[in-house]
Amino acid sequence: MTGVSHWRVEPAEAGQKLLQFLARRFERGLPTSALQRWIRTGQVRIDGARAKPNTRLKPGQQIRIPPHDVDPRHIPAQSASELSVLYEAEDFLLLDKPAGLPTHPGSGHADSVATRLRARFAACSWLPTPAHRLDRHTSGLLVVAKSYARLRELHAMWRSGQVCKAYLTWVQGRAPWQETTRITDLAAKRRVGDLEKMVVGQGKQLISHVRAVASLEKTSQANSSLVLIAPLTGRTHQIRVQLASRGYPLLGDKKYGGPSEPDTMLLHAWYLAWPGFEHAVLPSWQEARLASNTSARASLLQMTRNLFA
Repeated sequence: MTGVSHWRVEPAEAGQKLLQFLARRFERGLPTSALQRWIRTGQVRIDGARAKPNTRLKPGQQIRIPPHDVDPRHIPAQSASELSVLYEAEDFLLLDKPAGLPTHPGSGHADSVATRLRARFAACSWLPTPAHRLDRHTSGLLVVAKSYARLRELHAMWRSGQVCKAYLTWVQGRAPWQETTRITDLAAKRRVGDLEKMVVGQGKQLISHVRAVASLEKTSQANSSLVLIAPLTGRTHQIRVQLASRGYPLLGDKKYGGPSEPDTMLLHAWYLAWPGFEHAVLPSWQEARLASNTSARASLLQMTRNLFA
């Protein structure tokens, strides 16, 4: 067991509540109830004074930690695999997440963006944290905050609608949207056989702007279309259910009626922007590349910007 220790609040950690700070430092190695008891009984103090769980921390403050058996960040990283970093600023990273890698670890998936970040930034006082998430089978742009203050700013921009995000996907069929079109639905999670799916009909509102970019004749299956789509609401499986419910399921999306080939669902977060920042990255699909007459990045970029005009 360690003795009493004192931890300095680093600038990247500032702004967190005391309970958040402790939970992040111990990475769930101690239950929240134990951390709350430490605070309630005065075993945890800020600059020598008692505090409450929701006290906001400032840079340089000293946090008294009582004797304990669990080392901070005691959980070993599950994967030291590389992450594709497209852009790095002082307070955030922009990653190109591969399809098949979850944003966070979960049942049956120890490897994730979060565990790889833990391995890469093990020595940092505040582990960089994804500011949003992409489904496991979705590839593309993922923002990671390198400080708590930046994480809060990013969340605030998302809530206020300042973040513009667009995806590229190949769908089955000849998509009809030759101009930017607004599509809306109501949908909710339902048990369908052995699967839990989003089902259109009743529930929360789904709003997206969509445009067909190209059509392609394929020899092994029906016609397919490259579609550009910007979800204006962030619902579970929003893109997949909105397109599938109109008869245009994503290639590789068996859950929502798409063809079983290719093996990987062709959905890619290709564009991300907020005031003062813009970035785009094309997918690396082998099964269905951009048609030659529409693959010019500048043209596709302008088409994407028009989704938010």
